Amino acid sequence: MADMGTVHSAGRPSAAPRPGASAHEPSGIPLGSRQLAALLPALTGPAAGDRPAYRVLAQAIRALVLDGRIALRVKLPAERELATTLALSRATVTAAYDLLRESGYARSRRGSGTWTVLPEGHRHTGLDRLARPDSAIDLSNAVGGLAADVLTDALAEIAPLAAQHAHTPGYHPYGLPELRAAVAERYTRRGLPTRPEQILITSGALQALGLALGMLCGPGDRVLVENPTYTNALDAIRRARTRTVPVAVADDGWDLEIIESTLRQAVPRLAYMIPYFHNPTGNLMPPAQRAELIRATQRSSTWLVADETIADLALDVPAPAPFASHAERGGADHVITIGSMSKSHWGGLRIGWLRATPRLVTELAGVRVSMDMAGSVIDQLVALPLLRRMDELVAARVAEARARRAALVAALVRDLPEWSWRLPPGGLSLWVDLGEPIATALADRAAGYGVRIEGGSRFGAEPGTFEHRLRLPFTLPSGTLDEAVQRVALALHDTAGRPLASAVSRPHWMA
Repeated sequence: MADMGTVHSAGRPSAAPRPGASAHEPSGIPLGSRQLAALLPALTGPAAGDRPAYRVLAQAIRALVLDGRIALRVKLPAERELATTLALSRATVTAAYDLLRESGYARSRRGSGTWTVLPEGHRHTGLDRLARPDSAIDLSNAVGGLAADVLTDALAEIAPLAAQHAHTPGYHPYGLPELRAAVAERYTRRGLPTRPEQILITSGALQALGLALGMLCGPGDRVLVENPTYTNALDAIRRARTRTVPVAVADDGWDLEIIESTLRQAVPRLAYMIPYFHNPTGNLMPPAQRAELIRATQRSSTWLVADETIADLALDVPAPAPFASHAERGGADHVITIGSMSKSHWGGLRIGWLRATPRLVTELAGVRVSMDMAGSVIDQLVALPLLRRMDELVAARVAEARARRAALVAALVRDLPEWSWRLPPGGLSLWVDLGEPIATALADRAAGYGVRIEGGSRFGAEPGTFEHRLRLPFTLPSGTLDEAVQRVALALHDTAGRPLASAVSRPHWMA
């Protein structure tokens, strides 16, 4: 098992916190001492310096909480148990827990043990920067534009078809038949035989997720999510009044053993995963893990929503086969695949889709009618010639993304060499480690320099985590990215103003 992962914040139905419960109540799910030990770095050596072991242990646990690899409200191991596992004295562990409580990262109650929390006031506030100059460089959205001539050609091609449809009511709850057939044919060519009746056309991938949540989940149901994950999907899951069960995606990917354990214990109703060029980390799930994830969710009777919105943007590897193609024969009926044209083509074209069994598609179409009747006929007609040219257009988008990624990396190496990141094999952004939890403060200051950036806490399943991270898209022209990095570096190193405050005050013992 890889030395990474997270501890879920929800557990068996009888032990889970009730909806609306205080964020300061424990979840009832203990973190085993071996699990915690696997997540902890070495407590001795150069990194520890001359600091006492109890301070090093407390700081390491705090870092895991802020990084989202230990969820909030999770019960920490008993002091004696952890001391035995780590080969430390019980007094050392007791002192470490005392420091965590003192700094606001743990709470204790007789009979309930000690569990993880965040300090008061350390909460996710979102972007909250509405008054921004029009001239600002926007690095908050990982989407690109569409070449004007491509759109013009598509509009000219579909004009006669649009005129024909003008004489009809224009309602197609399942989507235009010809577009459903085109999407199904693309899945088939990629290695997953698909019939048109397995496709539901939606107004983007988020609507597809919303339909699945609305029909398959009820208030209080558990939904397994990666941590971090796509922020708009998190918002949709929260609006459905479900409870998130986070599992970590580390720099080196997923830990299937922890995911399987979470599925067994929490038994979530639905799992939302981004296996291909994960947003925001850029990780690509290996084929063996894809097959095992399908089997594991089938065993736990969990619906699996696989978001393939970024699957076509493979920069350094071959484009992966559809996720459901990794299932054993007859073993993918619980898999719902969602996709869209937003990343591969243009966000302004609100075309997405959902692939599932014909029966589920019919039921979801019924739910969709109550939301918006049907999608825009014009948008769906425009999508048809773009899908026919998809291989050509995606190849151009991939080449462009490679060049822009290189430009962003070069600018970061030049102006912000203290930051670190892992080069993603695909996707449209870097997941940058700032080295300290200042992302929100830096985003606020960068806005004054005319750059909009997205702090890592926007992608955390738990409020306030990933404050040491930024998601930096490489979707803008290379020169613009270079200018943006220069401005962010000026904001970071601005010595005329007050020093950047970290999102959480750093206790003296963390120094």
